[in-house]
Amino acid sequence: MKNYLGMGTGSAESAVEQATRGIGTPSMILFITSYAQAAEVAASIARRYPDIPSIGTIGTKLVNGTVSDDNVAVMGLYEDATVRCGVIEQISVCPIVSILEVERAVDSVGPGREDTLLLEYCTNNEEKLVTTFTSCLEKRRIKLAGGTVFGAPEGAASVVAYNGRLYEDACVYAVIKNTTGRVQVYKENIYERQSENHHFATKVDTERKALIELDGRPAADVYGEEIGIPKKQIVDNVLRNPMGRVVGKQVFISSMNGLEPDGTLLNYKQINQNDCIYFLKLGDYKAIEQKTREQIRSEMKSISLVISIDCIYRYVLYSGEGYFDTYAKDMSALGNHIGIISGGEQINNQHVNQTMVCAVFE
Repeated sequence: MKNYLGMGTGSAESAVEQATRGIGTPSMILFITSYAQAAEVAASIARRYPDIPSIGTIGTKLVNGTVSDDNVAVMGLYEDATVRCGVIEQISVCPIVSILEVERAVDSVGPGREDTLLLEYCTNNEEKLVTTFTSCLEKRRIKLAGGTVFGAPEGAASVVAYNGRLYEDACVYAVIKNTTGRVQVYKENIYERQSENHHFATKVDTERKALIELDGRPAADVYGEEIGIPKKQIVDNVLRNPMGRVVGKQVFISSMNGLEPDGTLLNYKQINQNDCIYFLKLGDYKAIEQKTREQIRSEMKSISLVISIDCIYRYVLYSGEGYFDTYAKDMSALGNHIGIISGGEQINNQHVNQTMVCAVFE
């Protein structure tokens, strides 16, 4: 599948000019920029390419081995990709009202079972959003990969962009059919079970993403006893020992971000009543990374493009270990690679934390 990746620096206009030099006439444009430049970059791309749909997001970006907070990154797809883009507004209220629009976008590309992806970037409300998409995508066997915006200043609303305009409380998406081969999505978990002990969520508050009790006891008490740390250290321990929600044979990570006096743990991923929970520990992430790349190479014989979404916690962990630049270069060895650092990740019918999600096109 033909694609273009470019980067630019400096003012918004200059950065867009540099990043799109040689892009030609694509079928769609995806851009990643900083919060400060988002409005100008979105407007500049829409002005330069008025007849080409564009979606955009903000945050730290990876492009073919280069990692940047400030540069503008641009991706273009061409005639061998059938694409429809859109935006869902007010996703914190009721994203399901947009399902007919999404279904029309999906149907218009003539999706196949192994060649179509919905790529999305959202500002919030991931569980409801994923449920909305799943109702449309699963019956058509269309894959989903996406990320939650991370990169807005403290106190500022996260934003995404669609056709030159910024949106808060929204999701932008592109339905992409690869007419030259398959597309596959992958989830990488660098954590493993701390032990075979499992627990059940016996009291939760899903609106606050709060885990109140495990096995009928305060959640923080159960966590602290098994991991062997004081309750006050639990949130700071998230890079080493997050929680895992079991769905079938898979484990989906849930990251703690707050502790209340009664032992309630607040999380980035919703935990539901009666969910089976394991406490996790950091594995040999370098070996796991290598295994993931080997799996991708073995399953996708002629890779043309990789689009990845990496959790901010992975970025913090890898940066602290002096490994992130190596990781970025290793990802680019798979093929043309564009990625972003996110505040949460979505894959198929799940929202996850502390995970790498990627879409790979032949």
